[in-house]
Parts: sequence; structure tokens; C-alpha cells
Amino acid sequence: MERSNDAEEPGGSRGLEHRWTPARRASIGWQALRADPTDAAAAHHARAVALRDDGQPARARRACQVALRLFERHAGPRHPDVANVALELALADEDLARYASALRLVRRALAILAPLRGARELRLQALGQLGQLHIARGEYGAAEAAYRRALAIASRGQVPAATAAALTGLGVVCKYTARHDEASAFYRKALAMTVRGRGRDDPGVATILHNLGGLEHARGRFARGEPFARRSVAIRERALGPDHPHVAADQAALAAILAGRGKHREAEALYRRAIAVYRRALGRDHWEVGFNLGQLAALYQAEGRLGDAGRVYGRAVRQLSRTTDRRNPLLAMVLWNAATLRRQQGRRDAAEALFRTALAIFRRTVGPTHPDAVACAADRKRR
Repeated sequence: MERSNDAEEPGGSRGLEHRWTPARRASIGWQALRADPTDAAAAHHARAVALRDDGQPARARRACQVALRLFERHAGPRHPDVANVALELALADEDLARYASALRLVRRALAILAPLRGARELRLQALGQLGQLHIARGEYGAAEAAYRRALAIASRGQVPAATAAALTGLGVVCKYTARHDEASAFYRKALAMTVRGRGRDDPGVATILHNLGGLEHARGRFARGEPFARRSVAIRERALGPDHPHVAADQAALAAILAGRGKHREAEALYRRAIAVYRRALGRDHWEVGFNLGQLAALYQAEGRLGDAGRVYGRAVRQLSRTTDRRNPLLAMVLWNAATLRRQQGRRDAAEALFRTALAIFRRTVGPTHPDAVACAADRKRR
């Protein structure tokens, strides 16, 4: 779930940030696997990477499982290629909200890599994945510990990109724990380091600007967040073109900030544009389409367009139910927002059913003490 935009009030929020996703994982894996005689395992691993990048985590997971079994059988359970494939499998599990399984895989990879020399990049990747999994589960202390370990390794090895990534992860943790000044300091340090190393127009700069906008959104300082979000969109569009899913993520994040400023017309246009990009790039049935339909419905609800909101929430729920595991917290977020609409319309029984389903999903996937689960339970008690 490494990404992007906040669900607007009413009904809860999603993290407005890009987390550390190891962009070099495919090249690292291929370099490691080319020399391995198990060509079939290497082919399954490469296919898994391509499938996940294409937005098909369930198929990627199956390909990874085959690759993992082959490497375990022919290279041994402690071989570094097993760690590499385990990390890819963990990414697919995370996409499917299988957080407990993903955590087991990342910890296994770290145990394999611990005694090895020359595995610094994979170890940094694993720590980054560990941090983002703990964030997804609301385990912010554990996430901070993982990112601080990554920061220490990257700093000792003088790896600026990995240092900036660890700083960004720490910024995300601080945002979620309401340590906003610390989050800003981490993000700005990462930004300065990335600008020095890559230039002002690098997509990595756009990622950190995106996060700075998300931080201001979390603080309710929408006017301050807007310039960061606009610059993020502009940089990413120049680097990747207007039809890339990462651009759509930035546009949706900007839309959330504009909605907070009451600029509903522009926010609606951005949500619609992002949904169109996701449909073209990832397919009509991708979960990003369903989630952003839910965001659009929340915008309609905030505008008082309750009929339109109800129709679009229905489309979002149907789409997410088809394209994600029904335990996915993204589906829970949309159900929660839809519950507030039904309550607003005076349909208490329908609202209660939606709240119950959303809470059950949150509690199964991220646990009852996660901030979203706690906030949803409190919202359910409101009248």
C-alpha cells in the first residue's frame, strides 16, 4: 500500500505520502539471478516483478511462490536468492493486505542476509519494506526502529539515495505519530540531499514534495500544502509523461488538498483525470480505480451532492470487492465513508451494517489498536 492520497472527511484518512519502495529491486534481483543455474526460477521471479509492476499482485504472488520453491530446492533455504525472492513475495503480499505473511517473509530475508558481506543493498531494501509494513499495521515504534537501522547502515556506507529514503520513512512515521515538526525536518533533510545528488527535477524530489504536501494536509494547513503538491505533479509529469500511474497518484494527492481548501471543481477534475489514467495504464479493474472512485464520492458528499455520492460509493465498493481481497483496508476505508453518508441520509440500519463490515476488515488486517480502527469505532458511536 505504498502511496498516495487521503480519504477526505467524513470518514477517516489514508496516508498522503509515498513510502520507500525499492526502485532497484528488479535490477538487483536480475543481477543476482542471472548467474544462478536455476533458469526456471529466475524466469518466474522476473515474471513476478513484471506482474506486480503491472498492477497484478495476485498473479505476481503465484509466480514468486514458484520461484521461491525452486530456489529453496536447488540453491538451499539460506541462499541470498531466496532472500531476494522472499522480498518480492512480501511486496505482493503487502499489496494484497496480507501483512502478517509479508512480515514473516521480510524477517526471513533479513535473517538470511545478516551474516553475508556485500548484501547491503538488499538489506536496506528489506529494512525499508519492514518499516512500511509496520506503518501499515500501525506499529509505529517498530517502523521507526527499522528506518533508524536503515539510516545507520546507509550513512556508514555513504549511500545518499538510501539515506534519503530512510529519512523519508522516518518522516512518514513522525507524521502518523503527530510529531509534525520532526517529520518536516526529516523530509527537508531528505529533500536537500536528493536535490544535491540528483537535481531539482528528479522524480525522487517529487516524492518528497508529495510527502511534504501530505504533512501539511495532516496539519490542516491546506494552503501551505498546495505548492508542494503542485510542484510534485509538475516534476513527475515532465519526467514520466501525463499518463503514468505515479502522476495519477500525485494528482489525487493534490485533489485531496484542494478539497480541503474548498476548491471542489478543480479537485473533481483531478480525481477524474487520475481515475482515467489508472484505467488506461493499469486496466479498468485495478484497485486504484475503485479507491479513487471512493475519493471522488467523498468529495461529492462534502459538497452535499448526496445522491451522486451514494452512486459513486456503490461503484467503488463493487470495484474494490472484485479486485482486492475483501479483507483489504482500502475497501474498509470506502465502506467507512459510505457508512457516514447513509447516517447523514438517516438510513441508520444501512450505516450500521457498513460500519460493522469496515471495522471487521480493519481489525482483521491492521488490528484493533490501529488508528483507523480506533477512529472508525469512535465514529460508529456518533449520532
